Amino acid sequence: MADSTPTFRGSSTPLRVFVLNWRDTRNPEGGGSERYIESIARRLAAGGHRVTVLCAAHPGAPGDETVAGVTYRRRGSKLTVYPRALQYLWSHRRTPDVVVDVQNGVPFFSRLATRRPVVVLVHHVHREQWPVVYGPLAARFGWWLESWLAPRYYRGCQYVAVSEVTKRELSGLGVRSEHIAVVHNGTDRPPETPGQASTPTLCVLGRLVPHKRVELALHVTAQLRDTVPGLRLLVVGDGWWSAQLRREADRLGIGDVTEFCGFVTETDKHRLVASSWVHLAPSLKEGWGLNVMEAASHGVPTVAFDDAGGLSESVVEGVTGRLVPDLDAFTQATRQLLSDDTARHRMGAAARDRALTFHWGASAASFGEVLQGAVAGAREARVDPRPADGSLAEQIDLRSYEDVRKVR
Repeated sequence: MADSTPTFRGSSTPLRVFVLNWRDTRNPEGGGSERYIESIARRLAAGGHRVTVLCAAHPGAPGDETVAGVTYRRRGSKLTVYPRALQYLWSHRRTPDVVVDVQNGVPFFSRLATRRPVVVLVHHVHREQWPVVYGPLAARFGWWLESWLAPRYYRGCQYVAVSEVTKRELSGLGVRSEHIAVVHNGTDRPPETPGQASTPTLCVLGRLVPHKRVELALHVTAQLRDTVPGLRLLVVGDGWWSAQLRREADRLGIGDVTEFCGFVTETDKHRLVASSWVHLAPSLKEGWGLNVMEAASHGVPTVAFDDAGGLSESVVEGVTGRLVPDLDAFTQATRQLLSDDTARHRMGAAARDRALTFHWGASAASFGEVLQGAVAGAREARVDPRPADGSLAEQIDLRSYEDVRKVR
C-alpha cells in the first residue's frame, strides 16, 4: 500500500500540539479511536511537529513516555482523566499552539484551561449507544451533554469528523457545516499472510463491549452452521463483555466452532482476518469502520447494517460488501457470500482496491492542514478553508496525495 513515510521539509514553523483523548492504543480498552489518534500523531511528529497526548493511566504503561516521537502523559482513570487532563493543560497552558479535544461522547471542556485554538475531533455521536451502556438517567444525561451542551460550549471551534455521516450528525446537533472538516481513517500496509482458510470462516474484529453486538455474529453462525459445512467463527479482540459472549456461544451450541482469540499481536490479527471468507460488522454504531478497511486490505468483504453510522460509508453496498436493514437480511447476506465464490471474490477484490486509496499519510496531511488553519484563524480571526503555501500538505512527501484527495 502506498503510504510513504512523512518527511518534514521545514517550510513552516512546526506546531506544538496537545491531544486530549481518554485512552491510548496500549490501554486494554483502546480501539479504533485510539488507533486513529496514534496514526495521525506519529506522522505529524515525523513531520517535525511536537505532539503530546494526554490520556488515562493504566496498568503496564508508564505515566510518561515518548514513542515514535509522540509524548504520552497518562493521568487519572477512565473518569478522572478528564479533570486530570484539564489540570495538566492549565499548568502548561502556554505550551501548545493548538489543542485537539477528542470527544468520545464526553468532551474534555478544554477551553476552560487554555486560550489556544481548540479543534474538536468526533468519530460519531452516541445517541444509540448511551442507553445500551448506561442506565436511563445516566444515558439521558450523557446524551444531553453530548447533543446540547457540547455544541454550544464549542461554538465557533473547528471540528474534525471521520466520515460524511458523522459530519451530517454534527450538523444536526447545531454545529455549522462549514466548521466541520472530514478526515477519513487511513489503512496500514498489510503484512504478507498465508491467505484464506480452506473451510468457510467468518470473523468479527474489535473490542468486546455491548454496543459492538457480537451476539448477532454468534446468532448468524448458529443459523448457518447446519447448512454451511465446516463453518467457523473467529472473534478477534477482547473486552469486559467477553464472558457474556462466551456463555452465549455455549447457549447457542456453537462453542465448538467459535474461537475467542482475545487480544492478539498485529501480525496475528492480520493473519486471522486474512484467513476469513467474510468479515461481520454487527456494531450498533461506528464513526467509520477501521476494521472494515483492515479486512478489505486482505480482500475480505464485510456485511454490516445500513443504519450503523459510518459503516454505510466504509462499506459500499453490493461492491465491497453488503449493507442490510435487519438481522434476517444480515444472515441471508452472509449465507450468500459464503456460498457464492464468484460474488465473494469480486467484492473482496473491489474492497482491496478501495482500501488502497486510503492512506494514513494523506489523513495526517489533511489533519495537519486543519490544525494550521485553526492556528492561522486564531491569529487572523478567520479560517481559510484552503491550505496556504507552505502548509503541512507540502511538508509531507506523499505519493499520489493529489489523487487521494480527489477520491475523498
